[in-house]
Amino acid sequence: MDKGREIAERIKENIKRVIVGKDETISLLITALVSGGHVLLLDMPGTGKTKLAKSLAKSLSLEFGRIQFTPDLLPSDILGLNYFSQKEGEFIFRKGPVFTSVLLADEINRATPRTQSSLLECMEEHQVTIDGETRKLSDPFFVIATENPIETAGTYPLPEAQTDRFFMVLEMGYPTKSEEIDILSRFSISDPLDTLESVCSKEDLDTMKKEAEEVYIHPDVLMYIASISEATREKEGMGISPRGTIALMRGARAWAMLEGYDYVTPSHVKKVAPHILSHRMGKDIKRGRKEIKSILSSLPVPTE
Repeated sequence: MDKGREIAERIKENIKRVIVGKDETISLLITALVSGGHVLLLDMPGTGKTKLAKSLAKSLSLEFGRIQFTPDLLPSDILGLNYFSQKEGEFIFRKGPVFTSVLLADEINRATPRTQSSLLECMEEHQVTIDGETRKLSDPFFVIATENPIETAGTYPLPEAQTDRFFMVLEMGYPTKSEEIDILSRFSISDPLDTLESVCSKEDLDTMKKEAEEVYIHPDVLMYIASISEATREKEGMGISPRGTIALMRGARAWAMLEGYDYVTPSHVKKVAPHILSHRMGKDIKRGRKEIKSILSSLPVPTE
């Protein structure tokens, strides 16, 4: 597990050249990447969501694409479309920006629900179907979306089916006073993002994923994960689906690998659970997070 952890630390340190004081958020973002899931960064404008997404993308030697979501954006602007070429005398497919490895969906909730939903097939099945023809997306395909709070003017709430496609939801939060002073010093002359270089290849990413998949999970820990999902279904509203349960298992494995473990402990499950499950409760994310934490504190934890 040492190789995967070393690669993850390399990515983390590179991102920290741009992002100040968000070590845990950066580690969770890498956890989602290793787990093969997508991430939604949720917070107020100007808190560094886009900077974090672009810093991760530049740290990976993978093709990067960005979509700035606006109310007039159409599904074809994301996916691509077939157009008739008079020169060729036939219809030709023009790829949209979704045909990339790392996609930044900036301010995703500024687009209409119809446009937001155009990402559903892409995120779940890593493919695009247009005019009856299906085209595969890149491997890997990782979406990092940013979202401003619904109270911000000109935004649309994400459909529950869309939200459920995100492996993890993270919040940036405001920096402390000392962190903000560090930010002012770091950005006083130039933007460190401009000179950020890649520190991870596709082969490195494959290594991290392989090592995470080899992390051992004891049957008692699997039972603990299943018990968490079962407890959410006893609450009023939406409970965690099997997709969410699988995501929790994968996230716990990846977090354990990043911590240098070759097995999953209940503490690894507890660490990632609020970030993986809260948005799947069908309610306000903050309320969902409180319920998940309440469940985690009340359930018996397996011991050796």
